[in-house]
Amino acid sequence: MASPPIAVLHAEAVPAPDLLTVPQVMARLQLGRSAVYDLLRTGQLASITLGRARRIPTHALNDFIRTRLEQEAAA
Repeated sequence: MASPPIAVLHAEAVPAPDLLTVPQVMARLQLGRSAVYDLLRTGQLASITLGRARRIPTHALNDFIRTRLEQEAAA
C-alpha cells in the first residue's frame, strides 16, 4: 500500500503566528534584546508569560506601532 502524500506547506499558506517570541519582535522592530525587554518591563508593549517563556501577541505589537506613529504625528 502506498502511504498518503505528505502535505507541503508554502510560506504564503502558513498564517502569521498570533504570539511572537522576543527574537521575532526584535527582528520586526530592528531593536536589541534589552530594548524589547525595556518596552515589556515599562508596559509599553503588552505580553503574556507561558511558564518561563514570554510571548507578545501580534495585535499588541501592532497597537504599539500604531500608538508610536500617532505620538510622532502629534509631536
